Amino acid sequence: MEVAEETEIAIVGGGICGLATALALHRKGLRSVVLERSESLRATGAGITIRTNGWRALDELGVASKLRQTAMPLQGARDICLNSGKQREIPLGGGETRCLKRMDLITALAESLPRGTIRLGCQALSVRLDSSTSSPSLHLQNGSSIKAKVLIGCDGTNSVVADFLDLKPSKLFSLSEVRGFTMYPSGHNFGNQFVQVKGDKCTVGRIPIHNKLVYWFVTQKVMYGRGGLEVPKDPELIRQLTLEAIKDFPSEMIDMISKSDTKSLSNTRLRYRSPWDILVRNFRKGSVTVAGDAMHTMGPFLGQGGSAGIEDSIVIARCLAQELAENYDKKSRARNIMMMKVEEALDKYVKERRMRLVLLSTQTYLAGLLQQDSGLIVKFVCIFLMTALFSDMTRHTRYDCGCL
Repeated sequence: MEVAEETEIAIVGGGICGLATALALHRKGLRSVVLERSESLRATGAGITIRTNGWRALDELGVASKLRQTAMPLQGARDICLNSGKQREIPLGGGETRCLKRMDLITALAESLPRGTIRLGCQALSVRLDSSTSSPSLHLQNGSSIKAKVLIGCDGTNSVVADFLDLKPSKLFSLSEVRGFTMYPSGHNFGNQFVQVKGDKCTVGRIPIHNKLVYWFVTQKVMYGRGGLEVPKDPELIRQLTLEAIKDFPSEMIDMISKSDTKSLSNTRLRYRSPWDILVRNFRKGSVTVAGDAMHTMGPFLGQGGSAGIEDSIVIARCLAQELAENYDKKSRARNIMMMKVEEALDKYVKERRMRLVLLSTQTYLAGLLQQDSGLIVKFVCIFLMTALFSDMTRHTRYDCGCL
């Protein structure tokens, strides 16, 4: 029988949240290993919007200065109705908002980690608790096992760790979103403003990353056909279907998607974890917890999904360090006391994050309902609730997850 490898902290998932969590732990002097199922670090979704709260967290991780060099700050946002031509300003909440290439963010996080922290080609299949020690044991596709003192699932919407915690699967909006990049070698004339054009069946958004590169998205209702829900994956088919969907939009939008980088194109069903699930679910079992999309999958409507995951990383590292700083040496204390300290730290992390995530997920859920349902009653109710509950849009970007 193969002996399981032992490690201090294991992180499942080498995306933004997983790498940020490893880096936050490293900044606190806590060792971890990141297990990524792919053979290379990858980033789906092309771009990611980071708002003020996210930049505060990235400053804590020590990577913000480098990333600011790759993306211009946004100075405004406009919402345009295709049918009426009416425009309105969209509040950005003050502070700093920039759109990054996801791969730039992942690369910056990965390069800041000690060599050997990231292990590629390690797909997690299941999690079990050791009957004698209560330590989590992670079983991998290659047949090996890893026993950790702490296990953190940052493995996205189809999380193996979330399954172990008996969390309900994330749910689907009846919306899909196509995302991509378009390069303008001679420069574009869009300025540094986010523009969103809303039609009857879809919404097109455009966000400049720098003076030659633009990130864009097209959100539309999912088509129903003989095969059920049709979400194409072939890049060229994605482009052609998207162009057909926006044929009545402004010519500069059509031209932007026609000239997009095919390799950057992706089509994703939008998912969410309901606010009431976040309110009542137990996000810890033993010394196992989750962060990022595995904990709080949310739609892209607030531009807060990525920032919320980076916030998670700061909080979980701080909570673990506070409880374990003087007790991390296994020779200094009995194992059962050590595990109790770990569980207390994870409970503290969950408690600190819960209501923040309930607020974010509630507004995201209402925004998603507003986009996918054309009924006047549903729209009125969603707008009323969003106005009543979240009239101060700056509260999200003013949020500070604290210092490492």
